[in-house]
Amino acid sequence: MQTRLTDTYKNTPLGQTADQVLRSCVHCGFCNATCPTYQLLGDELDGPRGRIYQIKQLLEGTPATTAVQQHLDRCLTCRACETTCPSGVEYHRLLDIGRELVEQQVPRSWLQRRYRRLLQAVFANTRRVAALLFFGRLLRPLLPAPLRKRIPLARKVPLPAVTAHARSMLLLDGCVQPAAAPQINDSAIAVFDRLSIRLQVIPAAGCCGALHQHLSDTEAARQQARINIDAWWPCVEQGAEAIVITASGCAPMVKDYGHLLREDPQYAQRAARVGAMARDISEVLRDEDLTALKAGKDRRIAFHSPCSLQHAQQLDGVVEQLLRGVGYTLVPVQDAHLCCGSAGTYSILQPQLANRLRTRKLRALQEKQPELIATANIGCLLHLQQEADRPVKHWIELLASA
Repeated sequence: MQTRLTDTYKNTPLGQTADQVLRSCVHCGFCNATCPTYQLLGDELDGPRGRIYQIKQLLEGTPATTAVQQHLDRCLTCRACETTCPSGVEYHRLLDIGRELVEQQVPRSWLQRRYRRLLQAVFANTRRVAALLFFGRLLRPLLPAPLRKRIPLARKVPLPAVTAHARSMLLLDGCVQPAAAPQINDSAIAVFDRLSIRLQVIPAAGCCGALHQHLSDTEAARQQARINIDAWWPCVEQGAEAIVITASGCAPMVKDYGHLLREDPQYAQRAARVGAMARDISEVLRDEDLTALKAGKDRRIAFHSPCSLQHAQQLDGVVEQLLRGVGYTLVPVQDAHLCCGSAGTYSILQPQLANRLRTRKLRALQEKQPELIATANIGCLLHLQQEADRPVKHWIELLASA
């Protein structure tokens, strides 16, 4: 695709990245075939190809409008289009650039700005999420049904008695997950302990920054990346093997720290090192001997592979193989490549589209009557849990009980 970037962007890192992405696009339209919003709305401007053209126009000098802002806001950043694309277009990088430009040119209303800031302030902080859940659970019987379904029930978690091991890895605790589903990381610690690996949580590390990035606050995302790098760095220097991430939505963000901070002379080198060490938990367990883990009985489960796992990380099929390896039976899921509608804060900011996607996803997941639904991301888990007829769990919980 030919581009004529304005002088404002032409020789900047932003412009160079955008130009590279745009030139790799051949306008074939294969991406629309797997785009959830295009399938729902049938509008070219709500598909990847249309969004690419709108961002191209911004970079060539066309003023942004509220309509362009809406079309970019509706994108889930599921990256299914990248899996489909025969030309390897890094659409998500162009989308981040487009959203940032629109945010600068089209001021949101005071209420919208406050709401988005509130989402960042609350959901990127574990203590605030825990406080919100505490009061939500306290008032749960009094809340209307739609709001009541959004509040996950508290679960008692037996803390694993971890022993010392020669091998050590770091574990990203995250922001929402420790408060909403602490059993996930506890299960990971227990599984790794049985494999003679110590998973260490560094309290100073928190949100990966994806929440800020998705809300077009790139500088806040960079600052959160710096906080995590500073927290992990002493352990990195002491020989930690990897940074293990149980929330598949966080893994692409941490893996991308090198790109995010490439222009920061103080952090660029360390960010690249941390990004190279980041691994989805399925990547680590794929390379370990799991003969000690066997399911007590054959159970039929449906696995929802989050977009962040199968598209952003290209790890489709890895978790499924691990689950089958310890004795679980996986039922087939129709259109498994499609998003469930969670997508970070998307289910809050775009509830109508998110709910339509969830309804379709649950229909596919529950079609074969599985005993439960397993997934790999806290956002997907909480989103599906609200309307599912089956229990929804993180897949590492199943390995912990094996």
